[in-house]
Amino acid sequence: MKSALTEMPRPEYPRPDWQRQEWLNLNGAWDFRLDTEENVSDYATLQPTDHFDSEITVPFSWSSPLSGIGRNDTGTGWYKKTVAWTPAESGSLVFVRFGAVDYRCDVWVNGVHAGAHAGGYGSFEFEVSTLWRNDAENTIVVRAEDFDRSSQARGKQGYGEIRGIWQPVWLEARPQAFIQSAKFNTKIDGTIEVNAAITAHEAGEATLQFSFADQAVQHTAVVQLAAGSNAITTSFTVSDPQLWSPESPYLYEGELTLSSGSRTDTVSTYFGIREISTALFGDRSYRWITLNGKPVYLNGTLDQSFHKTGYFTYPTDEEMHNEIYLLKRLGLNMVRIHIKPEEPRKLYWADKLGMLVMEDMPCFWGNPDETARASYESEAREIIDRDYNHPSIFCWVMFNETWGLKTNPQGGGLTGEPGQPSSYLPQTQEWVRDIYRWAKQTDPTRIIEDNSPCNYDHVESDLNSWHFYINGYEQVREHVTEIVEKTYPGSEFNYIGGNLQGDAPLINSECGNVWGFTSGAGDSDLAWHYRYMLNEFRRHDKMCGFVFTEFRDVTNEFNGYYRLDGTDKYFGYEEFVPGMSLADLHAADFIVIDAPPCQTVQANAQVAVPLLRSSYSDQYHGQQLQLSYELWFDNLGIRTVADQGAIALNWDGFGVTAIDVPITVTMPNQDAVAVLAVTLKDASGKAVTRNFITFDVRSGSEDGVYDAEGRFVNVPVTAFAEHSFNYQWNAIQGYKTNGGGEGQFVYDINLPSQAEQNVIHHVDIRFEASAKRLLARNIEGATDRAHTISFMHGADANVERNSNTYYMTDEERHESRIHVLIDGERIGSFLLPDNPADSRGVLSWQYQEVYNKLDEAGSFGYLCSVTVPSRIAAKLDRSRSFKLTLEAEQGGLALYGRNAGRYPFDVLLQLR
Repeated sequence: MKSALTEMPRPEYPRPDWQRQEWLNLNGAWDFRLDTEENVSDYATLQPTDHFDSEITVPFSWSSPLSGIGRNDTGTGWYKKTVAWTPAESGSLVFVRFGAVDYRCDVWVNGVHAGAHAGGYGSFEFEVSTLWRNDAENTIVVRAEDFDRSSQARGKQGYGEIRGIWQPVWLEARPQAFIQSAKFNTKIDGTIEVNAAITAHEAGEATLQFSFADQAVQHTAVVQLAAGSNAITTSFTVSDPQLWSPESPYLYEGELTLSSGSRTDTVSTYFGIREISTALFGDRSYRWITLNGKPVYLNGTLDQSFHKTGYFTYPTDEEMHNEIYLLKRLGLNMVRIHIKPEEPRKLYWADKLGMLVMEDMPCFWGNPDETARASYESEAREIIDRDYNHPSIFCWVMFNETWGLKTNPQGGGLTGEPGQPSSYLPQTQEWVRDIYRWAKQTDPTRIIEDNSPCNYDHVESDLNSWHFYINGYEQVREHVTEIVEKTYPGSEFNYIGGNLQGDAPLINSECGNVWGFTSGAGDSDLAWHYRYMLNEFRRHDKMCGFVFTEFRDVTNEFNGYYRLDGTDKYFGYEEFVPGMSLADLHAADFIVIDAPPCQTVQANAQVAVPLLRSSYSDQYHGQQLQLSYELWFDNLGIRTVADQGAIALNWDGFGVTAIDVPITVTMPNQDAVAVLAVTLKDASGKAVTRNFITFDVRSGSEDGVYDAEGRFVNVPVTAFAEHSFNYQWNAIQGYKTNGGGEGQFVYDINLPSQAEQNVIHHVDIRFEASAKRLLARNIEGATDRAHTISFMHGADANVERNSNTYYMTDEERHESRIHVLIDGERIGSFLLPDNPADSRGVLSWQYQEVYNKLDEAGSFGYLCSVTVPSRIAAKLDRSRSFKLTLEAEQGGLALYGRNAGRYPFDVLLQLR
């Protein structure tokens, strides 16, 4: 992987939000040595080493593949680089800048100690002007010590450790008077307040100029500077302000210029005009989250920001851009960066492309003692200072799931266990309150969350959030309803230490079905659960959004929208409602189907389906929208519409309200998987959102009833007389059979006697089949693991041994060619393209026996239909029995019966 980096890695300027023109990128090859012995205790006696035995590629952690070292050892990393560089103007100050170094860092320039820094996530710099040789080569030596101390704010690094230098390093030249920082506070009326810090070598008058939007926005302030640090506050107004939002991420890009004497300091930067707040609407007693004064529903996901080769350092700027693109194409408008601040360039792309960001502070894993608190507070200050100007960031999350806040916890569970909140001591709770209030004072422009909880232990917070990982429609519905009912001002629920709820907005800040199973979900379909979970969320007027775990799969969580490498998973929604995708479930204007994802009903039954409207956008308010619906089903491969209609809806007002009259539909008069598909359309006919539910329609006949000529015989897929597979087992309560590798299923078929059917002229054979991908658990047996805190530190889930694993449909294919034989004579062949599992496996989900333990859930196959040649049909008309062989080549074979897959029959013979 290292050899692929033929050019300098990450060559672009690391801080597009605060960029100077005169700089030199120091990424690339550095001399390196790693000492794993912890033998230095007195930092004052440190001396730079002159012994290096390898080469490392900066800015990648020494544990990552892209560093060229690839050693996940704690220790002390020594770095050396020799460089010749002269600023363009004499007398310029020279700074060496670091994006981030984990954890304790010391820097020498030409043998002289330039400075030290502690903390794994903050950016820092040292002025080295007096040490720098403009007319000769300079040697920079960096010592980075990382021993994973319990007091370090480490975050959730376990997927791949950030050791040593893990963000870009660069040199920068500045004049003697320069702008250290500038914080923009914006209001939607166009008022811009700027708090700037200016450093000056000597006292004197200077001019601070603002020029943005191609000079359309101009402001000048004359300031009197003292020698040293200066705090400057100024303000100006933007006429006809263009507001920043995910839908319209307008940035005012331009420059800050400080003119002092004959020198000028120019910084390229930008700001976005937007206001984040919470507000009461109507007669509600609870707040909603607002963006630019209007309610916003947060469709969010958890982002571990982990890369397979660079770990938490993205290999290229393009990949950071694509991360935000991949989020937006799903219709998401928010991302929660988990237990860490994001790289500045990725935050830039969130600003530029339009993605709201909930940014976490990194946690420590030891006791909340004085050392841990001090290191945490230092890093939190650096993070907020660095990222203050990003309009995409709407919320700071100060702690997660009480990690680092428990004193001598006794258990080692995944996120907590009964009794554990008691180790979250009152004095620690008060410290968390202080941190919350400090953050509010430091940044009053954003929402602050004290602790994103899984143990119902808020102290004081702008958000009333909670986490859950539960599978099963009834279980999710009951849980979410309970949370909503317990959320009201004065409630003790979700708070600890005698603290009570106020009117803070209710939001879920972690959810999914990744841990809602015995031993975790493994790697399984998430499409089915996701759709009914979002319907449950949108039922409730109190809820302002959610954070789904997660954006991409990682080492032990396979609940991502995408695989870790960015390849797609297929949710299958478009096969229920044409054109539907995940984005439909994230629409600001949404139709809630207040019903289970699938119901078992009798043929020809009438079913009333209640609906609700959920609106968190005023785009269509005051308009009449049309809700069209269609009940359709597959009749032996033919798409058939059983019922349809349309309802005119006057679309007005924010929030959730019931649609007065439910949709009432009549089920098909046969066995079928019926789909109720709804589409909300605007006046032009454009789809606003789509949704669906399903029904397993049952005739009650043993052989099934289908709208087709002739007589039907259903042969259970598990009723084979013999098989020849090396690995064979049944699943889904005996309604599915699997054969791994090469082999045959052989069935003894008895046809109706002549008394029952005088003559058989035509025989059609239909069955549902897929390839069969063998997993380790299919071959060697499942090896489930208990949930422990090791999973939060990146433990490998050993997914193929997890009893719940059945890979969700994705870009990877597992083909199998199968042959159909009658009495040993081949009559047909099929290429089965895949071994899929997603929302299309309706029956495989509907007939799961246990909600928190999966049995090949969501798996389904392809409809295979073969007509028996007439010469063989003539024999069968006489014999009335035969051997049916379904033969698979190396890809194996899975057969789906009446209560599995997506077609409601077993091996189905149609006799005419």
